[in-house]
Amino acid sequence: MGDPAQEERGVRLENGGRAGSLLEEPYDEKRPVVCFDERPCQLLAEVREPLAGKPGCLERRDHEYERRGTAHVSMAFEPLTGWRRTSVTERRRGREFAEEVRRLVEEDYPRAERVRLVLDNLSTHSAAAFYETFPPEVARHLTRRVEFVYTPVASLGSWLNMVEIEISVLARQCLKRRIPDIETLGREVSAWCEARNRSKASVEWRFTAEDARTKLRKLYPSIER
Repeated sequence: MGDPAQEERGVRLENGGRAGSLLEEPYDEKRPVVCFDERPCQLLAEVREPLAGKPGCLERRDHEYERRGTAHVSMAFEPLTGWRRTSVTERRRGREFAEEVRRLVEEDYPRAERVRLVLDNLSTHSAAAFYETFPPEVARHLTRRVEFVYTPVASLGSWLNMVEIEISVLARQCLKRRIPDIETLGREVSAWCEARNRSKASVEWRFTAEDARTKLRKLYPSIER
């Protein structure tokens, strides 16, 4: 019997190579490759009205602020077409994930035979979320229409998910300021998403599947002689 730890490392390596190789394939409208991820966003409100800027003087804000909880931004990103869709929710559970996948399958890619979904190993990112959220027949339908392609553990291979780069762009261009409530956050993220889609902005990806395997060489199972 093989060493379970060695076998797990082999699976992680194969996942990394699989995620990398998918991004090298030509576009296939019947089997699109979509990258998915989420990030939390802290909601912060001003306690005093900011002083407007004027020539020679930048806008000034008080260092104090009011914490108003958090919200979550999720993004589905298809690198080969430069398309993305964002959603803002109060929570990040299996229910929210299942609804995002349902929208992908039924609204965004209704004619696709199967959506190949690149994502991390978060516990909610599985078909189990479909059965916890929808009736069995809907859950089975989604399971047949989606192929999960997991990246290796976050510290070693989450960078293989190109949506992380796009979420980083979102954070720099839209989220690095005080946003007081989930409604404002939703409007701002939606406006950013529409502008990026109009320009068909994408990511210049230079890693190959072989690069991924080299980068993840620590995951190779060692063979003792």
